[in-house]
This record gives sequence, structure tokens and C-alpha cells, in this order.
Amino acid sequence: MVFRANEAALDGYERAKNYLVPRKASQSDRSQAEDLLQDIISDCGPVVEAYPTWHPLVAQHDSHSPATYPSTQCGYRGLDHTVCFVNAFITCPYAGNDEILESVTEIKTPHCADLSAEPLDALLYAEGTRPVLVRCEWHGSLDLGGTIPKSLAVPLMLEQELPVWRWAERAETWDTMRPYLLGQPHGNRSSLFVSQDTALAIKKMYISMIETGMFGPTIMR
Repeated sequence: MVFRANEAALDGYERAKNYLVPRKASQSDRSQAEDLLQDIISDCGPVVEAYPTWHPLVAQHDSHSPATYPSTQCGYRGLDHTVCFVNAFITCPYAGNDEILESVTEIKTPHCADLSAEPLDALLYAEGTRPVLVRCEWHGSLDLGGTIPKSLAVPLMLEQELPVWRWAERAETWDTMRPYLLGQPHGNRSSLFVSQDTALAIKKMYISMIETGMFGPTIMR
């Protein structure tokens, strides 16, 4: 099936709106929540299902068990009811947000990006939550359309994947690794995170690595 970025982004927005905008809230609160959601999408990119393993928002994880979703595995504490965007995520805990704000300051990021966290003054998910926006702030410019350029994506991918050669016994195929390296949703040649040009550069680099045999024989599934 052909990957249509606009359709994927629209589907993501509808899912996020249905999840984050409380149905039983007042019309004023619902309008405020919807406006906030649209502003975040405008600033941070469309709603996504999972990150590439090299994305700064999830990159602090054990290379033996790669993470594609914000969690304790990536260094966060106190997350609950989370919705992800290309360069940010909203989380809506009931038990206060101090733990989240503190944990974000402790997460190590690559030199090309910083993480920030800010409480949101809006009713999201349900009455009584304390929503927080955690944002990835890139030092370099993004590509036209807000996708991550290959000048950032490729070296970040290499930093994640190269150390695996120290302990790997088998290499995964590109088809297996594609959701981990392009994020989700994705197609054969692009995703909401990267353009076709950047995805092709990532694919070429990854295939070049496994063809050296550095990870061991390729697993054929």
C-alpha cells in the first residue's frame, strides 16, 4: 500500500483529538484543548505512533532492547496517557508532574538536540490530570515540511547501530529494521519523520553495515 503522509497525519490528529479532548468537558474547555493540539502539531509535527530508535526523545535506552516509545526505558518517570508527535509528546498524569519535569532534565541527549518540558494549562484527557509537553529542540534546521534531514538522521542512526557490533551475533534485514529506523507510521520509502531522500540514505547506510558482516549473518525471516 502506498504511504500517504497527509492521510496518516490526518488520521493521527483524529485519534489524538478523540483521546485528549474530554467528551464531557465544557465547549470552552474542548475548544481550548483542540486549539492547543493544533498549535502543537504546527510547531512539533504531526501525531505519530512510534519514534525511530535514534530520535532524541527515545534515544536513551539499552541497545540490547531498543525503545520506540517514551517510557522508563528511555529515562522518563511518571508518564501516563501519552500522545506522540514528530518532535514532542504530551503526557497526562493524575499524580502530579514534578517527577516528569525532573526526569527530563536528567536524560542525556545527542549534541544536536535538547529536551525541554513544560506544564500545559489546559484540560486534556480527563479532569484532574496535569498535562506536560516534552519537546525535542533541534540545533539544526529541519527539512521543508518539518521532516528530519539526513544530516541529522543518518549520524544519529549510526551512533545507535554501530555499537551493536560489539555483541551482535546476527544481523536483521532492512524490512525488519524499517519501523525501528524510520518510525511509525511509515511506508516503503518514507515516514512522517523523514523524507524519501533521507529514508533512502538511512537504508543505504544500514544495508552497507550489514553487508560487511559486522553484525554476523543476516537473519532471514
